[in-house]
Amino acid sequence: MLTRKRKVRIETERMTLRLPQHADYRAWAALRTASTEFLVPWEPSWASDHLTRKSFTNRVYWAQRSLNSGTAVPVFLERREDGVLLGAITLDNIRRGPAQSGTLGYWIGQAHARQGYMREAIMALVHYAFTSLDLSRIEAACLPENEASRGVLEKSGFKYEGVAQSYLQINGRWRNHVLFANLRSDRRGKTDAG
Repeated sequence: MLTRKRKVRIETERMTLRLPQHADYRAWAALRTASTEFLVPWEPSWASDHLTRKSFTNRVYWAQRSLNSGTAVPVFLERREDGVLLGAITLDNIRRGPAQSGTLGYWIGQAHARQGYMREAIMALVHYAFTSLDLSRIEAACLPENEASRGVLEKSGFKYEGVAQSYLQINGRWRNHVLFANLRSDRRGKTDAG
């Protein structure tokens, strides 16, 4: 039985969010290589074959399988004006039933950081999750000292919820993370007045 390939394409003011493709390998590997020192402190340890074509090919297949199965929406951020790859964002661990939630993860190349691209991508993917996927809750976590990530989450409507002890292995060590969430009908901090 053939499985129909699902597609996702989300347009923002400056970018197209789309599934990774095999043809993206060189741009992806170059961006990750150029941004290694910028990314490594915040990410799980890279496997020895992380930047190889074979590893990237597996990533492309995983992205399509995950979208088809409804467990994740892994997309690349492509600047529309020139087709440059900026980074990636993934809505992963999509849970249905009573949870209706997912977890957000993202990275951006160092040359493109602090230009508002990630906020634009987060806002677009969260909107897609709430409207097209009918999710109710999007979670995200980052290292406490990652001020840039905390800031972009807060500016994107996420609210701090607490600390998870030994949440993920980052750069080879179990690390605590601060937890944030964005709710479809968020009334936290709001009153009935006005």
